[in-house]
Amino acid sequence: MSQKPLAFRMRPNHINEIIGQQHLVNEGKTIQRMVKANRLASMILFGPPGTGKTSMAIALAKSLTLPYKVLNAVTDKKKDMEIAVEEAKMHGQLVLILDEVHRLDKAKQDFLLPHLESNTLTLIGCTTSNPYHSINPAIRSRCHLFELYRLTESEIKEALQRAMTDQVQGLGHLTLELTDDAMTHFAQSANGDLRSALNGLELAAFSTPENEKGQISIGLEIAEECMQKKSFSHDKDGDAHYDVLSAFQKSIRGSDVNAALHYLGRLIEAGDLDSIGRRLVVIAYEDIGLANPQAGPRALSAIESAERLGFPEARIPLAVAVTELALSPKSNSAYKALDSALADIRKGKSGEVPSHLKDSHYKGAEKLGRGADYKYPHNYENGWVSQQYLPDSIKDRSYYEPKATGKFEQALKQVFEKISKHKPR
Repeated sequence: MSQKPLAFRMRPNHINEIIGQQHLVNEGKTIQRMVKANRLASMILFGPPGTGKTSMAIALAKSLTLPYKVLNAVTDKKKDMEIAVEEAKMHGQLVLILDEVHRLDKAKQDFLLPHLESNTLTLIGCTTSNPYHSINPAIRSRCHLFELYRLTESEIKEALQRAMTDQVQGLGHLTLELTDDAMTHFAQSANGDLRSALNGLELAAFSTPENEKGQISIGLEIAEECMQKKSFSHDKDGDAHYDVLSAFQKSIRGSDVNAALHYLGRLIEAGDLDSIGRRLVVIAYEDIGLANPQAGPRALSAIESAERLGFPEARIPLAVAVTELALSPKSNSAYKALDSALADIRKGKSGEVPSHLKDSHYKGAEKLGRGADYKYPHNYENGWVSQQYLPDSIKDRSYYEPKATGKFEQALKQVFEKISKHKPR
């Protein structure tokens, strides 16, 4: 029996053996069409850990019976790539499978580009990063981009069952018995990462003694022990982190408190209190705004409390803040109004400040007409008087469009509409 890990041994030898990623390998899908046409193009496979990027790359090469070489953009040197090119020239073609392709430095990239252009090498790059963020455009433009998704619970169960019955590469030589609860725990706690699930199963199989019947019986307790290492994948500097932050804000904006708390939980598991705090302040003013003006100060207070408490207690004020923000009425009217004003200014629509509004606090200002005819609002009933404030060229522009999503902005809306009726024309 090979000493290589189970996850390595169970890699597919043909794309028809791939579990999951049906959007790429099903009949009629792009990867399947490449194999049927016997024409492999350079590509970047990207997606979360354990989704089978390198496995798919190797399966592709094997499906087309093409020679291949697996290198790592970080640990392997330019010399290794030179050797790959020599092998490609010897064979007529070579599939270069390059892990961590987003870490490819300029020297290696410059060396590879002409060989990709001439099709001496067919590159299959594998990365957990979003290629639009992390892959150099010169490489990216020469490759098709394919995203791999986390495996579903049922797909992971299928892979585990295959590993348990495979007599050659899997654990079929053992008499394994998994309870339904154990199987479900392996599949669920892997969080879409097949490698993690297979590693857990292998650890359970070889660390559990046989019973009197010669069977290795794996129940829920053993499965939990063998999956102790959290498989929750959340790199604070990676694309998945920003996806979660985006989903967090959009869930609060959409008033889905359950989803908001779920994504908060993921950010807490990642231990990223700074990002949570920054995002909550933005949400309070961007998405709730004038519909609930006290949401901003209260969110800031909750963040300060969380920072003082630290985890795990920090989750308590954060939960309160997120629940309030999610269930608050929503309004983006204030900052959208400012954006409209900024758009005019950037287009050159500004104009001269009206003379009656100009600074008059200096000697000679009166002779220049600065501040003349200015009406001091506090001298009038209700502290308001009709006069022009915008420059002449844009005096009829209106930026603020009030929403009636909360009592506070409803009151502002009434004031705004009343004033608008009496604006000078």
